[in-house]
Amino acid sequence: MSEPIRPSTVLPALRTPFTITTEDGETLIGEVATPLSHPTSALLCFHPNPTGGGMMDSHIYKKAANRLPDMAGITIIRFNTRGTSSEAGTSTGTYDGGRAEKFDVQASINYCFDVLQVNELWIVGWSFGTEIALCHARDPRIKGLILLSPPLMKVEESDLEFWAQDGRPITALIPEHDDYLKPDQARERFAVIPQINLIAVDGAKHLWVGEPSVHRVLSEITAIVAPSRLPLPTELN
Repeated sequence: MSEPIRPSTVLPALRTPFTITTEDGETLIGEVATPLSHPTSALLCFHPNPTGGGMMDSHIYKKAANRLPDMAGITIIRFNTRGTSSEAGTSTGTYDGGRAEKFDVQASINYCFDVLQVNELWIVGWSFGTEIALCHARDPRIKGLILLSPPLMKVEESDLEFWAQDGRPITALIPEHDDYLKPDQARERFAVIPQINLIAVDGAKHLWVGEPSVHRVLSEITAIVAPSRLPLPTELN
C-alpha cells in the first residue's frame, strides 16, 4: 500500500557530518547526504540569510537531503555559513552580509572536490544564498548555478556581466508572489545573461512553503542535474 511523501519523509542515504576551515580561519559545520547506490551528480547548497532564520536546515535543503539521494542519486552537501546555527551546531565567525562569506563559499567548494572528490558539482542558492553564489562561486570546476528566489539586492551589474561572459548554465526559479524580485523584474535584471533559464513559478512565494512548491523545486533541480531520474515520486510504495 502506498503512502504520500510528507514533509517528515526521510529516505535512505549515508549522512555524514563534517567541518571545514576557511582561509581566514573560521570553522564551518555541515552534513553530506550520499546516495547508497547509483549516484548521479552533487549539489552544494547555500542557505537563506541567517538574520532571517536561514541555515543549512532551511526546509527546501533539509527535504532535498532527505529525499534526493534516494530518489535521484544526488549527493547533497549543506553547511552553515559563518555565525550561523542549526541543529548540527554553529559555525564560528560573524555574519558579514555576503562579504567575508566569500571564504565560506570557496572552502565549501574545495571540500567537495578535494575531500569528497565529486565528479560533478552544481551550486544551488536560495535567497541570500543566491547572492553569495553569483558574487563568489566562480570556481571553474563547478558546472553551473541554480538560483531559488534570487533577490539581487547585493549583486552588482559586474557580477551579472561575469556570468554572461562565463557562459556556464544558470537556472533561476522566480516565485510569482516573491517578496523581493517578481518574474517581470527578474527578466529585466537578468537580461544581461543570455544563457539564463528563467522559470516563473505560478502561485509560489519566496519561501516555497507547501508540498506542491517543494516538489516543484526538487523536480526542477533534478531536471538540471539528473534528468534521467524524473519524474520524482509523490508516493512511497
